Amino acid sequence: MSTISVTPEISIDESEISEEFVRASGPGGQNVNKVSTAVQIRFDCLGSRGLDDGTRRRVERLAGRRLTEDGVIVLRSERHRTRELNRRDVLERLIDMIRQAAKEPVRRKPTRPTAASRERRLDQKKRQSAKKRSRRFDDQESDS
Repeated sequence: MSTISVTPEISIDESEISEEFVRASGPGGQNVNKVSTAVQIRFDCLGSRGLDDGTRRRVERLAGRRLTEDGVIVLRSERHRTRELNRRDVLERLIDMIRQAAKEPVRRKPTRPTAASRERRLDQKKRQSAKKRSRRFDDQESDS
């Protein structure tokens, strides 16, 4: 059994991925009707021993509607004319998804506005208020 290295910390056993070759849709003439070149892979995200809980949750969120109720990610590739290129393409997409999920999001640290920015905001509010006040007086004269 071989493993697929995703990151230095994460590797996936190839037995956790099942592949199926199916007929592709779209243009291609007789070839598309005769040859099963499209590849559909299924990766058991919930049963994978290579993913920790945090990465698993992020992978499930990234998978979106490609995730089944059983926790299996289903990806399909029919971009290329050959099985091997489609197989490589769909595996790269799965690995990219897992790599993206492996990066823990950086939490934002709330900061307070500086004294200078508070001063600028209040100064701008005063100027805006004065502008509106001057217009209000002019409007009252023209209404009469």
